[in-house]
Amino acid sequence: MRLDLKGKHALVCGASQGIGLAAAMELAELGAQCTLMARNGERLAAAVGQLPGTGHAHAVADFTDPEAVRQAAEAVATARPVDILINNTGGPAGGPAHGAETAAYLAAFSQHLICNQHLVQAVLPGMRAAGGGRIVNVISTSVKQPLDGLGVSNTVRGAVANWAKTLANELGPDGITVNNVLPGATRTARLDQIAENKGAKTGQRPDEVLAAMAGAVPLRRLGEAREIGEAIAFLCSPSAAYISGINLPVDGGRTRSL
Repeated sequence: MRLDLKGKHALVCGASQGIGLAAAMELAELGAQCTLMARNGERLAAAVGQLPGTGHAHAVADFTDPEAVRQAAEAVATARPVDILINNTGGPAGGPAHGAETAAYLAAFSQHLICNQHLVQAVLPGMRAAGGGRIVNVISTSVKQPLDGLGVSNTVRGAVANWAKTLANELGPDGITVNNVLPGATRTARLDQIAENKGAKTGQRPDEVLAAMAGAVPLRRLGEAREIGEAIAFLCSPSAAYISGINLPVDGGRTRSL
């Protein structure tokens, strides 16, 4: 299997922790040089120090500020063309769709779709010049099956998935693949926060909430960030060159639809 990414430059977003950092670790293991992007410079510097290999860097940008993301992405791509783009950022706050403020929808759309758009536009010239590239968007299984209590997230994640499918059709002639990875319940700081919030409302302990989540998965456990990172890295490898435009659930079988 062809998994070698030596000589490739990956821009990995939301990479100071969680799934973003796990993806960067796997890409670096395959030989890629990674630029990590997130809002906390200290955490990013520490994360860069964890990566195997050399030549890694970081870029600071707050995804609540799309213009800052655009400027940071353009600076990264100007310094060195980007071969691999991993779009990943934290999800919107929970709550029912009907009760959400308009501002919550606009903020989520900006943070996810608009920032992704800026990132793609920044790296696209370099990918075209190189004759190809990889774009992987970390979304959610909610694009296949909406998740209870995540109304804003369900809505915006679906928009990102359709945007990505459209890009796959448009950029295929340039040799650029565009795919979505859909994590299920994965042990990250965000999942721990969700468990704490639900526990506060229901009177359960957070560990009880997490145990119930695991029990709803056919494999009877939560996912690990590393497992999501491995799926992302595979889609960036030469062996995935003919895979494009897909939604790949990495959820232990929890999603009920095909």
